[in-house]
Parts: sequence; C-alpha cells; structure tokens
Amino acid sequence: MALHVNANLALKIVHDEARRPDALRQPDPRAQLAAQFIPAGARLLDLGHGGGETLRDLVPFGCAYEAVDHLTHGKGSLIHNLTGAEFPTKAATESDIILMLGVLEQVEDLDGLFTHLRFCRQDVIVTYCPTDLVGGPARETRGFANHMGYAELARLFDRYGFRIECTAPVSDTEMMFRLTPTGRVAPVAACDVAVVSESDAANFGDRLGVQMINSLLPGEARIHHMTFDSLREGLAAARESYDLVVVGVGNAMFQPLIGDDILRILARAKSAIGIFGTAYRELMPRPMIERVIDRLDVWYAPYADDVMLYGRGRSNAVHLGDWTIGQFPLTRSMLDEPLQIGANIGAEIPLDRTIELIQRHRKVYSARLHPLLCALTSAEYVAYAEEASDRMPGIVSGKFRSMLVDVFGRSYPEREFFMVDGDAVARYKARVHANVAEMRGRVAAMLRNVAVA
Repeated sequence: MALHVNANLALKIVHDEARRPDALRQPDPRAQLAAQFIPAGARLLDLGHGGGETLRDLVPFGCAYEAVDHLTHGKGSLIHNLTGAEFPTKAATESDIILMLGVLEQVEDLDGLFTHLRFCRQDVIVTYCPTDLVGGPARETRGFANHMGYAELARLFDRYGFRIECTAPVSDTEMMFRLTPTGRVAPVAACDVAVVSESDAANFGDRLGVQMINSLLPGEARIHHMTFDSLREGLAAARESYDLVVVGVGNAMFQPLIGDDILRILARAKSAIGIFGTAYRELMPRPMIERVIDRLDVWYAPYADDVMLYGRGRSNAVHLGDWTIGQFPLTRSMLDEPLQIGANIGAEIPLDRTIELIQRHRKVYSARLHPLLCALTSAEYVAYAEEASDRMPGIVSGKFRSMLVDVFGRSYPEREFFMVDGDAVARYKARVHANVAEMRGRVAAMLRNVAVA
C-alpha cells in the first residue's frame, strides 16, 4: 500500500527541522553514550554541562537532571579550577550519578575535584582523552590542562576511592568511564562447580533439586551439570579441575549410583559437598558410601536416619532436612476429591503447575516421596506406598519412613490415610529453611577460601 503524505505537512516538517537547534538534530555522541550508562529514575548532576540540553532529552524515564550552571552563579569556571564557586556538595550528595562529559582534560586541580567527589561518594560518569590515544601536539592544540594515560587515570581513580565499573569508547580518541565508590563493589572471582545428579531421570524430586542447587550457588559460579550415568561412561566431558563438586541435589543414593565413578570426579575437586540421602540401605555396601563421605568437606543429609547410620562420629555430617520443602508454600487445600499419585508423575508438566495441582486436594495418596512432602504443606489427610526394590523382594526404599520421622517424630503404616499435623510441618519447614540459609553461607565461604588459596 502506498503511503501518501500531505505536501503542506511535509513542508512544515522540513521547516521545523531547519529551525531545530543543531544539538537536538545531531545529539552529542557523549550524551548518546552516557544515556546508556544511566538507570531509569536516577537523579543526575552534570558538573560540566557537557551534554547540555541534548543529554536532558536522552536520559531514561523518570530521571531528574540538573546542570552545574543552574546551581552556581559566580564568575569563572567551577569545573576548570574549582575557584569560581563553591562545589555543589549538597546537590552532589543528593544525586545518584555525577556527570562530567568532555571537561576533565580542562581541569587544573584534579586532586581538589576528586577530593570533593570522594566526599560525595556517588557514581561518576566521566569522559577523557588519554595520552595513549591523543599525543602531545594534539593535546596542546586542544588546550588540555592535564595529560594522563590509562594507567595514570586508574591510579587517580583508585587514590580517591573509585573503581572503574565499565568503560566504552566515545570515539577513536576519547573514552567514557563509569566509576563506583569502592565500598560498593565487592570483588568477584569466577569459580567452576560440578553438580552430579539424576537430572536425566526427570522425576519430580530431582527436577526440584536441580532448580534449587542453581539458586544455592553464588552468582559467579560456572555450573557444569553431570549425571551419574555420564560419570559411568567416563570423564571425557569433565573438566580437569573444579573449585567445588556437589554430589546430589537432595536425592537418595543407592546401588548402583554410588561407586568409584563418584570418587574419580571428587579427585578433581578442590572442595566437595554432598546433598543426598540413602535408600535401599540393606543393599548398599557400607565401605563404598563411607569412602565417598570421607572425601566430602561436608555431607548434608536429608534425614536423621542417614546421619545415624553413616555419619555417626563424623565431623563433616550435617542433618539438613529435605530442602525441597522450601519450594512448597504452606497453604490450605480446597478440593474434597482425593488425589492419587502413581510412581510415574508427568515430567512434561511444569513444576509450579504440579505443585499447584497437588496442593488443591485435601486428601492425597502418593507412591512418590516428594509429591507426598508437597501434600503435607496443604492436605488434611495423606497416605503413601513405599518404593519396592526391583533387585530383591521385600526390600523397600525406606525414604518415606525417614521423612515422616523427621517431620512428625514418628512413622505411619503404609496405604492408610492419617491426619496431617500442620503445626509440625510448619516447624519442620522453618527448621530446614534456616539450615539451607546456613548451608548457602558455608558454601560461599568454601569457594572464597578456594579462591584465596
């Protein structure tokens, strides 16, 4: 479809463009770039008025912009020699970001300027033409009052308590720096973490565990997820070393999951923790699990049964509780229709929808552990069926009993509905929440110690 433009309207647009100030028709590249460094809603103080009205028009939504020449009325130039008027300390301390675009090269007393800036302790956006990009003759032509290269600039910023947070080139000869008071910036050391789990099993509990381990680890962690099956196939895909190896994400360990494959990946770890329980304990070789626990800095066991069986007398064994309960809000169920959950809970259903579905029902029967734990936070009556071993008749996982004793102080017969003690569930959830917070701090400290070492 052709677009028809009224000739008179087109002529008016041309005339308006002709009357528009050049600064508005062609924005200052410094101002355009500086606008990318500014968050919405920030209070800005432009000490050099380098961006002028252009910058005022380019700042994000909600920003308050004030230029220094609107604040001072003395003769001379505040920014050039700091003698024309008092430094606008009050306005600077009440701002979020101080701007100095295209003027720092003209400042004669840099120490005096940065003394004021250090006192205000606000982020600073500044441009500069370093001697690495603009040599002596060109600097004299432009009338620059000071001459610093990148190294000298960094020393100046550091001397007055500023750190370069990010940089970008304005042109071939000029750079823009965003400076942040060093007290606001914590050093970040990237770390490599391997997580070994049954994420390929796609069951409810393991999916929750993978989600939780990602939120437990520090933001700077580079996480390499592996499965027990991939370990058995060899370590070709594994890295040469890891700052931390995490064995398990709250799942239960049993034969054949626990073996020499885990010891081989732990040999590549500078530090290691385990977040796992045990199941089908009668079939598990005790020496093997003890070798794995011995190699861990900390073993976070979901249930007291695990600690009593395999952690007694060990300083590295901690009773964490089943941390997946943190994903289930305490709420009240609404539907009287009973819900029966079989051994295969749909992996294609999103986790949040699965939790919502379970928590709707007042009466829940589950053949899976973590759906039952989810039901405890909302249902009035629950029942369960232990998972039987496919390797030996009469052997069951034992996970349900361990979990019920932890939550209620006792177990209940299989396949018989019992009333849920909501107060006991709330106490248990609060206790586990505190334990997980302590674990998060301890893991972060371990990674910091590894980085220092």
